[in-house]
Amino acid sequence: MRFMVMMLPGEQAEAGVMPDEKILVAMGKYNEELVKAGVLLAGEGLLPSSKGVRVSFEGGKPRVSDGPFVEAKEVIGGFWIFQVKSMEEAIEWVKRCPVMGDERIEIRKIAEAEDFGPALTPELREAEDRLRAQVEAKK
Repeated sequence: MRFMVMMLPGEQAEAGVMPDEKILVAMGKYNEELVKAGVLLAGEGLLPSSKGVRVSFEGGKPRVSDGPFVEAKEVIGGFWIFQVKSMEEAIEWVKRCPVMGDERIEIRKIAEAEDFGPALTPELREAEDRLRAQVEAKK
């Protein structure tokens, strides 16, 4: 199973406070453990929402809004993609994550083909597989 693990860092990250050396070292060790265990598929930190945009669709029409975004507690500060056997295993890994303060971490299962049921026809599955192969070939 794959899970997206999202860091919701809160006010300090939105204020542009970058982690200090101690946190960076601890996070490096944590990420190294994830890699050695074969859990980490991807992971990155994100800059504050003041450096981003949000695209919303109202009535099917896109509207672009510049950051920062009002609800700092709902802004993602970074993410990991884990491959583990269960939600419980993902939770155990997340409990070991070094944090700066009042962060929250959300864990969400990544939808797999079987999660879409019959709506994902064999033709759509084949098209999805082709796209994934093209992405892999570009790495």
